[in-house]
Amino acid sequence: MNARTGKVICNLTVSVDGYAAGLRQTEDRPFGDDGADGTGALLHAWMFDTPEENRAEVEQMTEAGAFLMGRNMFGPVRGAWDRPWNGWWGDDPPFHAPVFVLTHHPRDPQPMDGGTTFHFVTDGIRSALERARAAAGDGDVSILGGATTANQYLSAGLVDELRLHIAPFTLGAGTRLFDGVPGMRLEQLRVRAASLVTHVTYRVVR
Repeated sequence: MNARTGKVICNLTVSVDGYAAGLRQTEDRPFGDDGADGTGALLHAWMFDTPEENRAEVEQMTEAGAFLMGRNMFGPVRGAWDRPWNGWWGDDPPFHAPVFVLTHHPRDPQPMDGGTTFHFVTDGIRSALERARAAAGDGDVSILGGATTANQYLSAGLVDELRLHIAPFTLGAGTRLFDGVPGMRLEQLRVRAASLVTHVTYRVVR
């Protein structure tokens, strides 16, 4: 991990068969055919239906000094930014830190309430990570998804720790973690089973 203190952590909720979203995603159904209503209600029930049981993991997800995400996770707008969109999380997103969004289309930074500012990065995953590291200082950088973005960072060998929240159902198709990622070794650090999820933390072995 060189001389830096903070880790690069990938944090993702997936089905047992590794999917972070189903097929046929739309603005009204951002998680596609997800076994429920397309809103991720089944995948993320552990966060919203049993928050007290999973308080430590929910809080841990927003403790990083900076965050990275793909454009699909930021919002449904495709192509040029032809209409306003400030993310799925309302006026006060839960991050309270800089968030770097991967995109092919330039856009000015978008400050939000609570200390979150979305920065839009057009020159690739490494540039976005360097900017996030600079913003985080000694803190961690958290890659929040989606799976396509996580796979790019995993393939490039840029992830130190993988935290998976595994929901107890299968999707069978969709956007899948590890698709196209070369074989890798993982060291299991922690595992905790809850009623609607199993939390597993791995260290990526270099």
